[in-house]
Amino acid sequence: MSRINTNIAALAAQTTYNKNTSDLNTHLERLSSGLRINTGKDDPSGLIASETMRSEMAGITQAVDNSTRADNVINTAEGALNEVSSLLLSLQSLTNQAANTGALSKDEIDANQLQVDSILNSINRISNTTQFNGVKLLNGSLDYTTSGVASTAISTLAIHAAKLPDNGAQAINVQVLASAKTGTVSFTGAGVGGSAVTIEVAGNDGTEQLSFAASAHNSAIAFAVNQLTDSTGVSATGSAGGVAFNANQFGSQHWVSVKTLTGTFANGKTSGTDAKVEVNGTEANVDGLNARVNTGDLDIEMTLDKRFNKPDTNGTTFDITGGGAKFQIGSKVQRQGQIQIGIQSVATTKLGDQVIGQLSSLGSGGTNSLVGGNTVQAQKIIDEAIKQVATQRGRLGALQKNVLETNINSLNVALENVTASESDIRDTDFATETAALTRSQILVQANQSVLSQANSAPQSVLRLLQG
Repeated sequence: MSRINTNIAALAAQTTYNKNTSDLNTHLERLSSGLRINTGKDDPSGLIASETMRSEMAGITQAVDNSTRADNVINTAEGALNEVSSLLLSLQSLTNQAANTGALSKDEIDANQLQVDSILNSINRISNTTQFNGVKLLNGSLDYTTSGVASTAISTLAIHAAKLPDNGAQAINVQVLASAKTGTVSFTGAGVGGSAVTIEVAGNDGTEQLSFAASAHNSAIAFAVNQLTDSTGVSATGSAGGVAFNANQFGSQHWVSVKTLTGTFANGKTSGTDAKVEVNGTEANVDGLNARVNTGDLDIEMTLDKRFNKPDTNGTTFDITGGGAKFQIGSKVQRQGQIQIGIQSVATTKLGDQVIGQLSSLGSGGTNSLVGGNTVQAQKIIDEAIKQVATQRGRLGALQKNVLETNINSLNVALENVTASESDIRDTDFATETAALTRSQILVQANQSVLSQANSAPQSVLRLLQG
């Protein structure tokens, strides 16, 4: 070629040189950053997939942190509830001791009452001061709030968990489909006949033997049975036509038995029946008048009032308006990734219930104080309080073990797999890139040599001029 204005060979070498230099820079960037994809042009579809996975990784990482923090909150509440349980056991011991009036002086019972007052104050202090990061845990601030609960329909209500819509309420409809009944044994007759009788009356609380003289009236029989109702769990009503022996409580777990030992009287043993209840269309588990529904969105427990213990197509409706502790434990902010739980107050005015009395009534001046001598009722209240605290601890423990811990484990596995997948897409394979870098370096060096030769080729034209 004898043209010098256009050096085609040099242009071709320059084009290849630029291409190889760009390729060399790409490999250097990947090796220096550790990433195969540094800009969108490196791999557009890979970048989209990688960014999606990075978003998922960020959500999973935060969900693990949230679950761990929720576990710490529950641990704090659990530790305080453990102390309340210990105090209630001490209260149990003091009440039992105070009931031993035949061996205790008034001063000793007064001393026990002072300890009871101190224990009640300690329980209230724990209820009011237990907190996590400034949030009170056991004073009722994390319990659910309700409106429209009819006292003539529901005597006690505990909402353990409810998934409420954001800034919204959840309506709860309760319907009684069949009434609860007490166990009943009936005697038909105008009192005891011409000879005396001895009967054995038994119920859930115990057994007592009663003897009646000949011609004893039904009213006298009922009166005698009712005097021992705390010992047997059985009460009686008498009329001119007979006597009805009834278990004191509703439900299939409560029974009454009457057995004639001498003479002629009634014999029989029957148990009650449980109510049939639906809550928002879901059949409840019922024990007498106590109904509970536990679904994925609602865990609620209630005691029906006796006035509501009858089939009613309309039922009663109330609203859960707010409250509860909400924990975001999923990688996405959505309903399925959230759990909500109610933590009831353990103040002495809340432990116990409206039927048997509140724990606060055991304090000085209360209706069930030790110095007042009503230790049987005090024992019932303490038993109920111990049950309530133990149940709350069990629910919180189940949340930790079956929800939070398993959620953390599953999230960690998911994070490992998503991270591995994202790494396959975005991270540099150093073995591959090192080999490619070496190739690019050789090609660039070769291009430099070829370009030098291509640039010097037109100098041969000078020979033509010198000839």
